[in-house]
Amino acid sequence: MSLVKNFRMLSRYNIRINRQLLSCCEQLSTQALTKESHSFFPNVISYWNHLLFGDLILLKRLAANNLAGFTVTDFDVFPEPVSPQDIYHQELTDIRALREQVDQVIVEFFTCLTDDECARLMSYTSTEGELINKCVADVCQHLFNHQSHHRGQLTCILSQLGIDYGCMDLPMLVPEGSGQ
Repeated sequence: MSLVKNFRMLSRYNIRINRQLLSCCEQLSTQALTKESHSFFPNVISYWNHLLFGDLILLKRLAANNLAGFTVTDFDVFPEPVSPQDIYHQELTDIRALREQVDQVIVEFFTCLTDDECARLMSYTSTEGELINKCVADVCQHLFNHQSHHRGQLTCILSQLGIDYGCMDLPMLVPEGSGQ
């Protein structure tokens, strides 16, 4: 399997699992969504905002390197990612709207990305001001790993709040696999 086909499969997983988990969160009261979680981020709303931060900053870094036909101006309609603690929205309905827009961009980006581009080196500046040089494929993989890591933390909180978030298995959510 090519890296691009794998990333395309993961982008489909991303959009489907985000919808599933957002639907679970919509069962919660505002009080539960903002309740101190005693975890990495203070509450459910903060987790959703951080997931958006990670996706936006990584997508902008990729676009700044002229990949998949994207440029940084393609992201002018989105909030500017500055800090891992960024809060873009407090209301879950607003988070869902932004999440769906970002997820669609992720799908479009990986639809256009090529295996040759995955092999290229790219540069970006970290949030701490450090110049980083990485293989494009490594940054793309980090985008998906970052999502999975924090969604795992989020599902732990949902479990503690009594929410059954359902099956999260890749083969179940993307039964078509990487063949597309």
